[in-house]
Amino acid sequence: MPILKEGELDFISTSAEQTQRLGARLGALLQPGDVVCLSGEMGAGKTAFAAGVGQGWGAQSPLASPTYTIVHEHHRDADSQRLAHLDCYRLDSAADIDSIGFDDLLESGAALLIEWPEKIEAALPPERLWIRLRTVSDVHRSVHFTPIGARYVQLIAQYRQAVTGA
Repeated sequence: MPILKEGELDFISTSAEQTQRLGARLGALLQPGDVVCLSGEMGAGKTAFAAGVGQGWGAQSPLASPTYTIVHEHHRDADSQRLAHLDCYRLDSAADIDSIGFDDLLESGAALLIEWPEKIEAALPPERLWIRLRTVSDVHRSVHFTPIGARYVQLIAQYRQAVTGA
């Protein structure tokens, strides 16, 4: 079992539905301007987790992987907030993000959910929540949360409370 650094959190999900529920708990806690990075190999559960984030956040339409369009913007009925879901798989480097208006997204105040963030890591803000999903078996996934910055340490503390009650 890995030793976690202070503030980190680790779960083992036993199904796609559980991975989605973990995402929903996080989505309910997101604030404008939050940056959440979902890292992991193909099939690790990034899109299931992202779908849960959208559900918990209150998106009007379900989140699906924006692989070909790269960015999907979501809205919710409760207020005028936005959630931008990015899939950077098709990008070759951080230099490619100019074509999708990444700086504008960062400045817009929308919460950002980024799949394949390692492709644009050099352009990411210094503070963010990094979530690494890893395939453990056909049905089991490891979901590891690494908060970078005070806002995200606080977010993970709230998330831990929401998920575990502790």
